[in-house]
Amino acid sequence: MPLLIAGIASGILLGLILGPRAAVLKPLGDIFLNLLFTAVVPLVFFSISSAIASMNDARRLVRIMSWMMFFFVLTGIISSALMITLVRLFPPFLGHPWALPGGVTPAAMSTADALVKTFTTADFSDILSKKNMLPMIIFALLVGAAASASGEKGAPFARFLIAGNEVMGRVIRLIMFYAPVGLGAYIAYLLGTMGPQLMGSYARVIVLYYPAAFLYFIIAFSIYVFWAAGGRGLRTFWWHIPSTAFTAFATGSSVAAIPVNLEASRKMGVADEIREVVIPLGATIHMEGSCLAAIIKIAFLFGLFQMPFAGWDVWLTAIGIAVLAGTVISGIPAGGMIGELLIVTLYGFPLAALPLITMIGTIVDPPATMLNSVGDNVTCLMVARCINGANVTPKQDVI
Repeated sequence: MPLLIAGIASGILLGLILGPRAAVLKPLGDIFLNLLFTAVVPLVFFSISSAIASMNDARRLVRIMSWMMFFFVLTGIISSALMITLVRLFPPFLGHPWALPGGVTPAAMSTADALVKTFTTADFSDILSKKNMLPMIIFALLVGAAASASGEKGAPFARFLIAGNEVMGRVIRLIMFYAPVGLGAYIAYLLGTMGPQLMGSYARVIVLYYPAAFLYFIIAFSIYVFWAAGGRGLRTFWWHIPSTAFTAFATGSSVAAIPVNLEASRKMGVADEIREVVIPLGATIHMEGSCLAAIIKIAFLFGLFQMPFAGWDVWLTAIGIAVLAGTVISGIPAGGMIGELLIVTLYGFPLAALPLITMIGTIVDPPATMLNSVGDNVTCLMVARCINGANVTPKQDVI
């Protein structure tokens, strides 16, 4: 942990000092990301399938999944409602209407095709790509369930899945030795090359979203964890969660943060059968940070077209869209773009508004991803409280 923090701090300093010249450090960051993304697909497959294969009680799995989805939706509603309060106090757009360019029309999307691509792929080899995480997760669930249902005949295969999970976990630990260098280089590159751009016309969005995200990170997550694990669990959470937060913030990828998130959750005492189901699934279908961002995008467009963002009908619709975009549509390939298209079309805004809120998504991506990933860990603790009672005990004490 100290080395990781030192690497991140060094990256921040280098980014500020070097500016655009920090781009020369990008290959060091790319090496880390490539290693991580190469290992993450087999890691997720083995972690989910082995967890399911090890379960002797199918009803317990149903309970875990049910509580997981309950907390995914609940936290999405809470985060969206809080952001509505903030954008009412500090609107993300003030000033004259913008002149929108004509002819900006996104490609036609079939709802039926989108749903098919959400859950399936056309070929087994496609499952091996990180671009198809949700179909791969569903396949892992099926494999694990089939291994469990096969009894003694499937026992050797179940042991293979368990062994594969152990091996991939150790592969990730080896890769993480390079994390201080890789993450430091990547964050230096991001700050050096995108810093000036971020301080342009979207500065007001930054001023609103970044403090809101960090306040939610500290206050809301502390409340959730204290309810789930008590004071000692809260201290353990804040000791182990920085590695997940830094990885998600620097890489902008919930998938890239899965390995460190699984390890942090293990050290917090969450049972394997819970953490190895909730965290990989949460990386694709649980996006609290994206819910916050969706509300800002909606409020931004309301201000852009000088429409009042007021009234329970407007707010409830906005919450519904935010939760849908952050909990369901996020699992669809190009889900971010589909969620933004949903915002534009449901409210009847011109399609030329789409690239404007797509830019907002790019700006707020680092803290949003951080909330998305850490929120998965918090959900693990809350699910563990509901399944096992208030007896989550850390495997490694706070030091």
